[in-house]
Amino acid sequence: MPVNPEAAIEITAFRWVPPFAEGLVRDLRARWVLEEGGLEYRVRLLDQQRPPEYLREQPFDQVPCFSDGHVHIFESGAIVQYVGEKCEALLPHDPQGRFRAIQWAYAALNSVEPAIQNLAAIDLFFPKEEWAKLRRPGAADFARLKLKRVSDWLGDKYWLEDRFTIGDLLMISVLRILRHTNIVAEFPNLAAYVKRGEARPAFKQALSDQLAVFAANQMEGETA
Repeated sequence: MPVNPEAAIEITAFRWVPPFAEGLVRDLRARWVLEEGGLEYRVRLLDQQRPPEYLREQPFDQVPCFSDGHVHIFESGAIVQYVGEKCEALLPHDPQGRFRAIQWAYAALNSVEPAIQNLAAIDLFFPKEEWAKLRRPGAADFARLKLKRVSDWLGDKYWLEDRFTIGDLLMISVLRILRHTNIVAEFPNLAAYVKRGEARPAFKQALSDQLAVFAANQMEGETA
């Protein structure tokens, strides 16, 4: 559903990011889960220079923050879980199914993302540094190890458990960080898994809405 400026739910997002980050900024995770849940939301856009008071909402000066008028939180994982709990399609109500979905959400953010982000930082921020060139093979191998664990679990299943949950939403979001490499493609079942996630209408809408902000900002800059 289109972003609604009158909606009760608000998330924060950046007006501009470097091209390599477009489509990966973590407000995409909040947008995606809200789309999956069929919840309208509005977006408060932030410039590169955030107002000092923003640190009272997000102490790490990042996005997204989330508010629905009752709950005010930051961190994409917390936001995804909070929204997921409002939608049985994203987070099963039975304790076993619910916590198995939550465990995969934590696994994506704690067991897999740090290794992937380490490699991405080397590739995108320090590619010409000698130390980075020496460190990269080990970082890539460690990321592959994490992907192999996920790949082995996934096998020939469509999703990590018996249906799509917040665990899949976050895992796919994390795996997409490696889009500048061919590492995910080394695991065909993971590559297909990511494509299934990206094919979901909710993801397509969320991605389109995020990219539209960056495109509009670029056009404003060109006409200024």
